[in-house]
Amino acid sequence: MPGPLLTSFHGDQILPDVVDVVIVGGGIIGISTALELSEQGLRVAVCEKGMPGAEQSSRNWGWVRISRRDPREMSLMAEALKIWPTLNQRIKTDIGYQQSGIIFASQSEQQEQQNNEWMELAEDYPISPQILTASQFSQRFPSSTLKVKSALFTPEDGRAEPQKVVPAMAEAARRCGASILTDCAVRGIEMSAGHVSAVITERGVIQCQKVVIAGGAWTSLFLGNMGVRLPQLKVVNTVIRTTPLSEGPGSALWCRDFALRKRQDGGYTIASGHANLVDIVPDSFRFAGAFLPALRSEWRALRLRLSGRFYDEWRIARKWRMDRASPFEYCRILDPQPIYSMADNAFRHLQEQLPVFQKASIAQYWAGCIDVVPDAIPVISACDDVKGLFIATGFSGHGFGIGPAAGKLMANLVMNQTPVVNPHAFRFSRFSDGSKIEVMGGV
Repeated sequence: MPGPLLTSFHGDQILPDVVDVVIVGGGIIGISTALELSEQGLRVAVCEKGMPGAEQSSRNWGWVRISRRDPREMSLMAEALKIWPTLNQRIKTDIGYQQSGIIFASQSEQQEQQNNEWMELAEDYPISPQILTASQFSQRFPSSTLKVKSALFTPEDGRAEPQKVVPAMAEAARRCGASILTDCAVRGIEMSAGHVSAVITERGVIQCQKVVIAGGAWTSLFLGNMGVRLPQLKVVNTVIRTTPLSEGPGSALWCRDFALRKRQDGGYTIASGHANLVDIVPDSFRFAGAFLPALRSEWRALRLRLSGRFYDEWRIARKWRMDRASPFEYCRILDPQPIYSMADNAFRHLQEQLPVFQKASIAQYWAGCIDVVPDAIPVISACDDVKGLFIATGFSGHGFGIGPAAGKLMANLVMNQTPVVNPHAFRFSRFSDGSKIEVMGGV
């Protein structure tokens, strides 16, 4: 099985002639936005080239966390923590959400300092993180040989099942009147009198006044065909799913060598705590200047690779006509091959340092493409140069947990409502207005 098994979902067959808003992309950000808008009575169509949630939205760790967030994301994540406990009832589906807590182990003085600095930041929010001593950490993981100086524990953090969340939210949005169109790539946008007037899909035209681009790793390519420049690259992360393990820990745990969280099926999702793969592709050179600060900051966590992916992306058309198939129609689901060495190394360390996992075995590997932007915080914004166009992308591996609140903020902007949080940090114009692009940290 090349990727995780999602809850089955059947898209709508009838293409609506006219809606208020078209959302391009059916990941957690696009679907959360659709749910918010449709609940408020807007006519919404989601156009997804494959299936809802089939890319990174179902391939992530399943963490719902405010701990160790970038300071600029904290307010939005605090809103997400209010939304997650309500979702089961709201969408009438059990998505496996539990407020089980997440622990960040400190194995060095630098990590201790980072956790202590985040504790100060957390004082402004209604959460109750605590620093565990090495002894308290050992009490939570009695068989562990992991050497820690201390650990950060945030009980308000939680987990949910990525393979269930997006299909369930899509069904809820459809019950509110949204059209959820699968295998329906958007080729481009039509303009009238300087304003968005329609989208052109592979199945026909949908008239609309507003469009939200929530295309994940595909967003930069889509916008580029319109002459809109978004610096965005892809990072590949590999995940392991284990067989059920009844004796395993309930709280999620991060350390340098591995990260884990318990799954609703009794197994665990396991990944490296720090290692990610970055393929060198043509966009690596197009956007090199914008990403240099991030590369300097995160180079220890990145493995650069020159592979066949360079030539694959070189061959992708960057400009296309609306009466011909777009690149999105030739790749319905972005399904990168797992980096087995990284995943196996994480699992080996896990079994050595938490011996209870010697009773578990690997049931599946998968990988996902994380869409990243130079400062590692998302774009949730109107596009000032194209009236009626909105962008929600660049969540840089932090999108699953923050997704419901990001959808709420995007809906606020689309409807010209008072935003749930100040959206200034997420403005698209920061990449072109001379603002200093900073990488502030977080995990």
